[in-house]
Amino acid sequence: MHHHQLNLFNSLDFQIISSNPGLSRPFLKWVGGKRRLIPQLEKYIPKTFKAYYEPFLGGGAVFFHLLPQSGVLTDINEDLINTYCAVRDDVNSLIQLLWEHQQNHERSPQQYYYQIRESYSRNNLARAARAASFIYLNKTCFNGLYRVNSKGEFNVPLGSYKKPKICNTELLISVSNQLKNATIETKPFTHVLNHATADDFVYFDPPYHPISSTSNFTSYSRDGFSEKNQLELRDTFEKLAEKGVKVMLSNSDCQFIREIYAGFNIHKIWAGRSINSRGDKRGKISEVLITNY
Repeated sequence: MHHHQLNLFNSLDFQIISSNPGLSRPFLKWVGGKRRLIPQLEKYIPKTFKAYYEPFLGGGAVFFHLLPQSGVLTDINEDLINTYCAVRDDVNSLIQLLWEHQQNHERSPQQYYYQIRESYSRNNLARAARAASFIYLNKTCFNGLYRVNSKGEFNVPLGSYKKPKICNTELLISVSNQLKNATIETKPFTHVLNHATADDFVYFDPPYHPISSTSNFTSYSRDGFSEKNQLELRDTFEKLAEKGVKVMLSNSDCQFIREIYAGFNIHKIWAGRSINSRGDKRGKISEVLITNY
C-alpha cells in the first residue's frame, strides 16, 4: 500500500459516522443464516420478553432483526465470537485492517486469498487482525462457508466473486453500536440453562439434523453435531420451558426432529434452498420451527 494512502486513511475519524438504524442486518455470510426467513419467523416470535439469548449465534439474523435491550449471544466457534467482540469493542482498527485487505485483494485475489488463509490457519494473529482475517475470508471464500480440517485449519477455497465488498464501513459501525450492550461469549448451548429465567426468550438455530444419511451437511464444528447433541438440545429446550422461558428452535423437517419435539408446537416453514446442484431440484424445502408457547 502507498504510504500517503495509509496516512490519509489514518486521519479519518470513524466515530463521526453515527449508527444508521436502517442498517440492521448480519455483517457475515453464514450457511443456514436466517435473514431470508425473518418474515416467516416473525409471526412466531413472542411479542414481549425480557432478556434475549441466541446460543448458536452464526450470522445473528434474529438478533439484528429484534435489536433487544439485553442480548446474550454465544457460540462454540471461538473465532466467530472473537470477531463479534472485535466489531463491538474495536471497530476502528477492524475497519482499517479490512480496508487494507480490500485493496490487496483487488490487486491479486488468488495470491492474496491463499496467503491470508495460510497465515490465519497458523493462528498467531492478534485479536483485531484475526477478526479482520475472519471477515475477509468470509467475504471471499466459497459460499461464505466456515470449515476446518482435522488439524483445525480453515480450508475453504476462494469463491468466484467479482468485486466482494470486504470493508463495509457504515454497516460495521452500525453493528458495533448495536452490539454495545450485548454479552458475547464462547459457550456451549447448555450454558443458557444457568442464566435464562421466566419470560426471557431463547432462539436456538443449531446445525440441522440431516434429512437423510447422505445429506450430512452438519460439519459446523470439528466434532459435527450428532443425534446425541440433538437430544441434549431437546432436553435443554424442555428444561427452559419448565422454567417459564419462551423458547423457539429451527431444525430440518424430518421424522426424528418431529418425534423428539412431539410435546411442543411444531410449525412448518418454507426455505428457498438449492439442495442439489441440478437446477430442477432447487426450490422450497420445508423446515420446522418449534415453540413452547
